[in-house]
Amino acid sequence: MQSRTPLFADFADLMTDAFSAAQAAGEEARAVFRAQAERMAGELDLVSREEFEALRARADAADAQIESLMARLAALEAAAQPKPAARKPAAKRSAAKKSN
Repeated sequence: MQSRTPLFADFADLMTDAFSAAQAAGEEARAVFRAQAERMAGELDLVSREEFEALRARADAADAQIESLMARLAALEAAAQPKPAARKPAAKRSAAKKSN
């Protein structure tokens, strides 16, 4: 039995090395895939997540400002509306005009 122990140890070392090589190949494939995806995204003129989030924040701020300005404009328009003048009571006709 003792003569087989080095054989199992060598086999275990071989499997460990094979696993390490497979893991390294997987990491390299992942890196190549990521580089290809970034290159394709660059060719398609896509924006990064950071750029998208920055633009979204600016758009949200602009929307809030537009709503505020619309409310202010409505208030100013309401204040600028001419108020209807109070009607003057009709003047009483003179007795001379009634007799004609």
